[in-house]
Amino acid sequence: MSSARSRPRRKAPPVAATPARSAQGKSNERRSNQSKVNQPKSTSAKPATAKAARSAAAAAPLPPLVALVTAAADDMKAVNVKVLNVRGLTDIADYMVVASGNSDRHVKSIAERVVQWAKASGQRPYGVEGENDGEWVLVDLPDVMVHIMLPRVREFYALEELWDNAPRIAVPAAPAARPARKPRKSAAGAPRRPKPRGAAGRAPRKPRG
Repeated sequence: MSSARSRPRRKAPPVAATPARSAQGKSNERRSNQSKVNQPKSTSAKPATAKAARSAAAAAPLPPLVALVTAAADDMKAVNVKVLNVRGLTDIADYMVVASGNSDRHVKSIAERVVQWAKASGQRPYGVEGENDGEWVLVDLPDVMVHIMLPRVREFYALEELWDNAPRIAVPAAPAARPARKPRKSAAGAPRRPKPRGAAGRAPRKPRG
């Protein structure tokens, strides 16, 4: 008897995709891609949200220090005063005030009035730059940057266009009241008392004798 050896079975070749199946798969893929394109994107609500945030920031009332700065600029007849809300756009300040003066002397006077009123309200500036030239004076206040420039300098640097994304805050027609000056103190530390006056407005004379 001859011993019969078992031969290994051959594996069946993989069934190739028929043209009908491949075409059906492509059509399904196209339908899925088309459905993805037709679906509304979640980012479409972002522009509306940003616009609403800008309008809300523009309608917000002015902070006390910003209102004081605009009032000081208005007191010195500053031209084209603008307030920009740069909160979240930069770390140097929350608000930016831009104003113009008709001459270098006018620019210096506006800056001096802003510094004077800020000190009277208890807000000392961190620094003042450009006072010598008078073309562009920068007053650095807590959370407020004040730029006072000549019209040609303002047009050349175009800060409003540089901060185009910053909401504009309307400057009130009636500016804030001028801050009250603190009474002067004598050498002993007590406030000075007004001297008594006579009927003619002069101090009464001491009796002789």
